[in-house]
Amino acid sequence: MVRKAVLAALELPKQEFDPSVLLEELKLLLLNLGIETVGTAVQKRDKQDPAFLVGKGKAEELGLFCKSAGATLIVCNESLSPGQKNSLQKCTGVEVWDRPFVIMKIFEKRAATSEAKLQVEMALCKYEIPHLKGLGAQMSRLGGGIGTRGPGETEFERHRRKLERRVRDIGKKLQVLKRKRSLQRDRRRKMNIPVVSLVGYTNSGKSSLLKVLSRDSSLLTENRLFSTLDTFMRKVRLPSGREILLSDTVGFIRDLPPGLVAAFRTTLEEIVTSSFLVIVLDASATDLCEIKEVVEKTLHEIGAGKIPRLFALNKSDLLDTNSLEMIRSRFLEAGEAAVSTSAVMGTGLPEFLALLDTFLQKTEAASSEGDVEQ
Repeated sequence: MVRKAVLAALELPKQEFDPSVLLEELKLLLLNLGIETVGTAVQKRDKQDPAFLVGKGKAEELGLFCKSAGATLIVCNESLSPGQKNSLQKCTGVEVWDRPFVIMKIFEKRAATSEAKLQVEMALCKYEIPHLKGLGAQMSRLGGGIGTRGPGETEFERHRRKLERRVRDIGKKLQVLKRKRSLQRDRRRKMNIPVVSLVGYTNSGKSSLLKVLSRDSSLLTENRLFSTLDTFMRKVRLPSGREILLSDTVGFIRDLPPGLVAAFRTTLEEIVTSSFLVIVLDASATDLCEIKEVVEKTLHEIGAGKIPRLFALNKSDLLDTNSLEMIRSRFLEAGEAAVSTSAVMGTGLPEFLALLDTFLQKTEAASSEGDVEQ
C-alpha cells in the first residue's frame, strides 16, 4: 500500500529559494521513497512559529486535511526543532518529518558500501539524539512514590547513551577509513597523476559522464536522485596523451543536511584535494542559475571553493541550439569556461576533453610558477 503525505512550507521575507520550487523537489524526494504527495500547504509568515513552525490554526487544518485525504505523514520543507516536531505531531495526530530527515532516508536507502552505510547511520543517530524527548509518553513512565525516578526516564537515558556510543564507534571506524584514503592520495601524488572531480547537483549526469569517458560499462548509472554515494575513480586519457583520474562522488542538493555533510566529510575530502573540478550542470533545468549557486555554495562550505573549475553543460541534447547558445553565452559573459555535453548521446565529449586538457595544463603551470616564487 502506497503511503500518502501532505507537504507544508513557509513563505518568509527574503527567502533564498521559491517555496514552490522546493516543494516540487520535495515531492520528487518522497517519490524516491515510494511516498505519494496528496496535498501541499504554503503559509506566508514573517517568521517561523516557535511551537508549530506554521501557525496553530494551520497545523489544525493540516491534521483535518490528512484525515480526509487518508495521509499518514506530514513533511515540512523546513528543518524542525524537536519541540516543533513534537507539537505538530500532537496537534495533527500524524507522523511528522522534515526535509533533512527525508534526504537522510534516501541516503539510507541508496547506501551500498559499508562506508556509505556507516556515514548515513552516523547522521541519523546525531539527528535522533535531540529528538528523543519528542517521543514523550513512549519513553516517560513515572514510578510510584514521591521523588522516585521512573523507568521511562531510565529508558530515555539508556537509549540516548546507546546512540552516543554508536556515534563514537562509527567515528572511530570512519577515522580508520580516513587514514586509508589519505594514504591512497599520497600514493597518487607520488605517481603524479592529477585527480579531476566531477561535482554537481544530484541527477545532473556525473556518473553517466564518468561511465562514457572511462569506457567502463560496469559503472552503475540510474536516472534517480543520489544514485551515487561513494567515490568512484577511473583513468581517462586526455588528447595530449596523459592520463588523469576522473572522480565521481555524492551529488549536492538544496539545504543538504549539515549532519550528512559532516558524516560524509571523509568522502567529500576527495573533492577538496582534487587538482581540478568539473561542475556538471543539467543544462535543461529550468532553475539552472539557482542550481549553479547551490553547487558553488556547497563547494565553498566544504573548503573547495577556490579550486580551478570548468562547467560541463550536460544533457544538452534536451535543448534546441538557440537555447543552448544563450546559456553558454551567459557563462562566457561571466568569464566562466563552459562546454556543452551529452553523456547519453556522446556529443561534445571530444571538445570537453580538449578543453579540460588545456585548462589542466594551465593550472599546473600556474601552480609551478607559484612554487618557484616561494
